[in-house]
Amino acid sequence: MSNIVLSVENLSKQYQLGKIGTNTIQGDLAHFWAKLAGKENPNLKINETEYINNEYIWALKDINFEVKQGEILGIIGKNGAGKSTLLKILSKVTSPTKGQIKIKGKIASLLEVGTGFHPELTGKENIFLNGAILGMTKNDIKAKFDEIVDFSGVEKYIDTPVKRYSSGMYVRLAFAVAAHLEPEILIIDEVLAVGDAEFQKKCIGKIKNVAEGEGRTVLFVSHQMTSTQALCKQGIFLENGYLKNGVESIQQVVKQYLYHQNINNKLSFYEGNNAQKNKDYHNQIKLLYAKITDINKNECDYFKTYEDIFLEIKWKNVAGVPCTPNFQLTNPQGINVLIAMDSSVDWSGDLKKEKGTYISLFKIPKNLLNANDYMVSVAFDSHSPRICYESHLDCLKFTVWDSMDENCITRGMFKSVREDVVLWAALECSFEKID
Repeated sequence: MSNIVLSVENLSKQYQLGKIGTNTIQGDLAHFWAKLAGKENPNLKINETEYINNEYIWALKDINFEVKQGEILGIIGKNGAGKSTLLKILSKVTSPTKGQIKIKGKIASLLEVGTGFHPELTGKENIFLNGAILGMTKNDIKAKFDEIVDFSGVEKYIDTPVKRYSSGMYVRLAFAVAAHLEPEILIIDEVLAVGDAEFQKKCIGKIKNVAEGEGRTVLFVSHQMTSTQALCKQGIFLENGYLKNGVESIQQVVKQYLYHQNINNKLSFYEGNNAQKNKDYHNQIKLLYAKITDINKNECDYFKTYEDIFLEIKWKNVAGVPCTPNFQLTNPQGINVLIAMDSSVDWSGDLKKEKGTYISLFKIPKNLLNANDYMVSVAFDSHSPRICYESHLDCLKFTVWDSMDENCITRGMFKSVREDVVLWAALECSFEKID
């Protein structure tokens, strides 16, 4: 017997822009008379004017995927990619334009935090109200009431109207109710964004238990890649309403989302064609290429934590100026975690001020970096006086995998260094003048 509980086939959703349907009689009448007069719809928003001649837009187009029982599927994409539209169709809030969905079992959704909560009712009353809206019986709610309250952490205020709750307390109670449903498929959309770190950890544990311990299926949408990688083994990437590459490993999907490019694109080699140059020192230094290699000098963008990583930079000193190549590593959140240069042997750059072509080689030692994705920026500087001749931002990318962690769950960047501190590393490095 097949263990597929959700099958989506050729699913598409089309919306019509600028037609009758502004939700107000005044707006509909204004549009009606403008249309008769041959004028532009006065209700159009600025970013909708491009659709005047083409008033149909596909929010989703030909989506196909399957989810098995007990899986947690991550759904990732930028704002406007079609994630919420997909979840609303799956939850039967809206209907598709074409295509079909096959669902085996009961489905429950937490699409917007606290949907169905009444601000004048107490937390206790809202548990019963929201539970009933989500499909629980009164006896089910009574049986799980204490567990829901304990999970939410708001037992002290359970008899207080929820209009007096903070946004964090509100989301705690809303998620607690939804987390104690017993559907075969649970849909969760951005509900962890409001909770604090402790509550997010508790939610992740609960979601894992729902899937792994109870064998239920979860569709998880979030812009927090750490939580997504911690929860999911597989995911899908939506872009402008289209599904890219189908169901893939969550690491591949996250990489597409973070780097906005196909996973098959070459990330380990850069030809130096996107330089930011100092206009006062134009073309005095030129980067010929930069590449990431393994110990055998093979280009590579995936490394285990116990493997050495090498950065090779080939560059030309055109004007014969003192120069020191350097690079920095940045994590997906934009935090600089490492800066290195060959200043240990030549801080001033005087050893490389002769005109000619050089190769600088840096070695990032094993067990220095934690599991994560890293972006590499390369620059060329002198230090007396301080001049940056040119820089190449985010020109290379590579991933470090923890060999003890099959899911490559992202951790803190450096366990012994504050997150806002950049590590200036004295790495093993060398240079060679080749002509």
